[in-house]
Amino acid sequence: QVQLMESGGGLQQAGESLRLSCAASGEIFKLHTMGWYRQLPGKQRELVATIVSTGTTHYGDDVKGRFTISRDNAEKTATLQMNSLKPEDTGVYYCNAQITTYSARTSDYWGQGTQVTVSS
Repeated sequence: QVQLMESGGGLQQAGESLRLSCAASGEIFKLHTMGWYRQLPGKQRELVATIVSTGTTHYGDDVKGRFTISRDNAEKTATLQMNSLKPEDTGVYYCNAQITTYSARTSDYWGQGTQVTVSS
């Protein structure tokens, strides 16, 4: 069994920063791409940022230059540093990971989501 545990988030003022963390645990043979997605009010879930095991990153257009994703392969964690927050960043943020388990099965896993609220 695999779990993704998110932490961080909460309420912050516009222009300030927040950090989200995601820790993967369980029967993990290999941790492939990790990422963050978000669901803004009234919208579908969208990409925030992804990072592969070698460190290559990809960002959604709305967060480029403001958010930074990083990972620690040994600790099986991914972090999203969010700077220059805007009210339109308000939403639920989800950690995602592609994981191969010891049973040789590769699947997408999701965290439970964490609320980020940015006040103007």
